[in-house]
Amino acid sequence: MSSTLNSTIKDGFKSHYCHKAGRFCKGDTELPLLFEISTMINNSRFIKDSMGTIMELIGKYLDAERCMLTILNREVSKILIEASYGVSYDDKKEARYLIGEGITGNVVKTGKPIYIDKIDGAQGFVNKTKMDLQTKSKKDISFIIVPIKVDFETVGTLSISRVYDERVNKDELIRILLVIGSMIGQAVRARQDRMEEIERLKNENKELHLELENRFSYENIVGNCFKIKEVFKQIEQVSKTQATVLIRGESGVGKELIADAIHYKSDRASKPFIKVNCAALPETLIESELFGHEKGAFTGASEAKKGRFELADGGSIFIDEIGELSAPLQIKLLRVLQEKQFERLGSSKTIDCNVRIITATNRNLENAIVEEKFREDLYYRLNVFPIYMPALRERLNDIPLLADHFIQKANTKNGTNIKRISSSALDALMIYHWPGNIRELENCIERAAIISTDQVIRIENLPPTLQTAQSTSTFSKGTLDVIVEKVEKQLIIDCLTFEKGNVMRASKELGISNRKLGLRIEKYGIDVAKYKANK
Repeated sequence: MSSTLNSTIKDGFKSHYCHKAGRFCKGDTELPLLFEISTMINNSRFIKDSMGTIMELIGKYLDAERCMLTILNREVSKILIEASYGVSYDDKKEARYLIGEGITGNVVKTGKPIYIDKIDGAQGFVNKTKMDLQTKSKKDISFIIVPIKVDFETVGTLSISRVYDERVNKDELIRILLVIGSMIGQAVRARQDRMEEIERLKNENKELHLELENRFSYENIVGNCFKIKEVFKQIEQVSKTQATVLIRGESGVGKELIADAIHYKSDRASKPFIKVNCAALPETLIESELFGHEKGAFTGASEAKKGRFELADGGSIFIDEIGELSAPLQIKLLRVLQEKQFERLGSSKTIDCNVRIITATNRNLENAIVEEKFREDLYYRLNVFPIYMPALRERLNDIPLLADHFIQKANTKNGTNIKRISSSALDALMIYHWPGNIRELENCIERAAIISTDQVIRIENLPPTLQTAQSTSTFSKGTLDVIVEKVEKQLIIDCLTFEKGNVMRASKELGISNRKLGLRIEKYGIDVAKYKANK
């Protein structure tokens, strides 16, 4: 506060208040006060930071015990104390007024100023800030409050409490407060808009968080077979702990859903949940993605970047396809697990992290350890609480429930109106071996829902690979050798389709050598490139 302002505060009331006349005098004596308030508003980057000083200035200039600025939050229809002088932090924080409640609420409702000579015993004075109704010397307290308006709309109030003096010109005092209110009105409106925007964002955040909890709760993992019930039980057991979880299972079984359920049922549910798929990132970028990098750490690193572990601080990180990590990255991950520390790429500064790690893999890590492709010490750190998600062929009794679930999902997504699935189509789903697991079933149902013409999924709506000879009345004819060749060719095509044309992985899946599979592909004239194009 400037020396000029200090002088104004000391002398302002003396010059502005005419003791002889017993009233506030009109004239230019309030100009220093108004000028100082205007300067503060113009020079403040954040007006909220200056309001407390302005309240103190007003209070001292008008010889007030207290001075308060309130703002109406239209999002919640409540009046909050934004800044004050002579009011404790706790009292200011606790005080909330409804529109029409007490003197403050009434001024906001009517848009008219109120002057109370003596607040002790005044009707409608709720005293939520716990102010003394009399001074220690038993002098009465007056309360003066005016509306702050912008474009004829009341956005808040400005009030003071001062020792009662019968000689005061009430109209003149109200006029001064109204002038000040008009000066800070635009700043109050801006603050009102900001408060309401924050309130809207809070509400949206709560709604989104609730939606995430509902979407990713384990109740959305459809099934009631024994193996799925065991998975539910394990999620309940581990979610509230800080234990590292390793989710095992084939590709497409829904391992990510388990990770979602664990996080959103944990004590970290309100904190970040970051996901990273090691198989989806080039090996050269995985380290930067996980641990971040500094500017200039490598070619193209034009600025510093936080890694997934930093972004997940306080929450959880889900690392899918953990078996694809290279040996150097396995060492860095082991350090994070052991010491909760790491360094960004290109930096020697150690960063502490508080992150729960959930991992998943479809690989046999035990074999990878034997083959020295995966660190044994890292395996035991990750495998604190393993959860196995069964393949769809291990839970065939859940297919009717899953089919109904995906029908409803497809109807919502694509605007279809499928009512049911025929018994023959359901039988075909039940006897299929589902190499693509849940993901393949969902895609199958969505496709069938789109091409159905009568609101029923029938056997002919299913992909050819699901249509058996019995269900379609197309029994194979010919010698045993011919039939076996047809079956063998179809199996190879199915496997190449699933492996997206990767011959090496297809041969491993079929249990034959790469050379033998190549000979059979040549024998049956199968175009491998055709399946790569479907990738």
